[in-house]
Amino acid sequence: MWISKSRRPRALRRSIPPTPSAAWTWTASTETAALVLSLFWLLSANRTFLGTALKGHGWGDASAWGFAVALAMMVLALHFLLLALVGIGHAFKPLAALLIVGTAFASHFMDRFGVYLDPSMLRNVLRTDTKEAGELFSWSLLPHLAWQAGLPLLALWRLRLVRRPWTRAAMVRAGALLAAAVVIVGAILAVFQPFSSLMRNQKELRYLITPANYLWSLGSVLAADAKGAAAPRQAIGLDATQGPGWAQRTRPTVLVFVVGETARAANWGLSGYARQTTPALAATPDVINFAQVTSCGTNTEVSLPCMFAPVGRRAYDEGRIRGSESLLHVLARTGMGVQWVDNQSGCKGVCEGLPTAFVKDWNPPGLCADGRCLDEGLLQGLQERLGQAQGGQVLFLHQLGNHGPSYFRRHPPAFARFQPACEQDDLRQCSREQNVNAYDNALLYTDHLLATLIQRLRAASERGVDTALIYVSDHGESLGENGVFLHGLPYAIAPDVQKQVPMVMWFSPGFAQGRGLDVQCLARRASQPATHDHLFHTVLGLMDVRTALHEKAWDLSADCVKP
Repeated sequence: MWISKSRRPRALRRSIPPTPSAAWTWTASTETAALVLSLFWLLSANRTFLGTALKGHGWGDASAWGFAVALAMMVLALHFLLLALVGIGHAFKPLAALLIVGTAFASHFMDRFGVYLDPSMLRNVLRTDTKEAGELFSWSLLPHLAWQAGLPLLALWRLRLVRRPWTRAAMVRAGALLAAAVVIVGAILAVFQPFSSLMRNQKELRYLITPANYLWSLGSVLAADAKGAAAPRQAIGLDATQGPGWAQRTRPTVLVFVVGETARAANWGLSGYARQTTPALAATPDVINFAQVTSCGTNTEVSLPCMFAPVGRRAYDEGRIRGSESLLHVLARTGMGVQWVDNQSGCKGVCEGLPTAFVKDWNPPGLCADGRCLDEGLLQGLQERLGQAQGGQVLFLHQLGNHGPSYFRRHPPAFARFQPACEQDDLRQCSREQNVNAYDNALLYTDHLLATLIQRLRAASERGVDTALIYVSDHGESLGENGVFLHGLPYAIAPDVQKQVPMVMWFSPGFAQGRGLDVQCLARRASQPATHDHLFHTVLGLMDVRTALHEKAWDLSADCVKP
């Protein structure tokens, strides 16, 4: 049993040297330990926040130093307040251990990829499958965890907390909480004008304060999910019916909607990229390319529900979008056959209650390995479906596409045309050229997939099925510009490469004739800007669905369809 030196008899203290375990043990109150840990986080996990917040301040100005000190005191007091509020008694050490590990992971990915841990990013993290998450772990994580998690965990393990009578402990805790609150308020008042300006103009900065950022965002996501789970999705389009044109059709009609993943317009060959990354589509007749398309979000969790909602980014309401049915439900309500086929991490609720299939469950020969399948697996069974089509059918195919960081895993070896290409999960270990080459090779494979799909749809149209294709990516990607990789930055500060996405359409002659669609007119419309907000209404228009939800102003085909 370890005995405090101060309580040992004098003779015993002289005759018994300290044991190794005692020599490596430190004693502190909960408040002192919380302060030490908060100081460690300030210095290790909040460098990005402080660096971004102080960017542009001249260090020759005394006010800049005062502002820096005030920000540091705010962050220090905030995390002390957090630990002191919830880390009471025996709960302190296990809680601190969890936060130490979580903060080490958070700071690694923030520093490594330039991400902000806002609620949308946390939701994206929680919905990520294990294979996708595994690709984000690289050897560079180990030394980071060693000093940002290993060292403080060792210190926490050797910590012996001072026990006080509960009355004295309560008084000390109340005094510490009051002092922390005073420090926060005092620091804000001392630099109120520059601080309020910073928070007003750069609201996203709060999501760099670690670990407060991911704790707040996690709480927001869990609260929203709990609220959503308690209520059924709001039904929309209850008045939806097939238009009168359907009564005159004698051939089945199939629209294939391909949801791309992480393809950015800046690297799309059809849109003027210096390198031809879409040679197959360029050689395919009648492909309509939309070169100026803006996404609704910068990650799949936001963009997917948003692009299939009646009102998207122009009047964005996350709760309303997630709590309501989607375009797919409106189409199904008219009697059309609707199916979602997924090669990624699910439909994010837009296909809830509708027929759904996963490529990994089909396990097509030669296309799947280690729980991941190449996107050509999405075409499995397509011929049979087209051959058996009746009435109106809408098939949604969700790609794995260019999902990073492992771009080199997204295509077969035959598409590794641009070399040298990065073949590592840690993009910072590769040069800019290698990362771009790997990314562009994955785009070549998407180009091949879409061209192959159009060939099969064209062949089906010759056998009596009217067919059409829409392809659009959910969001773009950063490839190291300004030190930022991947995607998911808050929309307000995200670079254009994360928001500008490719979109193409193709229509068989029978589809165009049956709908009264002037394809050349639509091709001219493609030269103008478009957004994800147009998709809901454009699909309703192309499939001749009548509902009060349909807004002609947001239907890209509206002016190109004969009344």
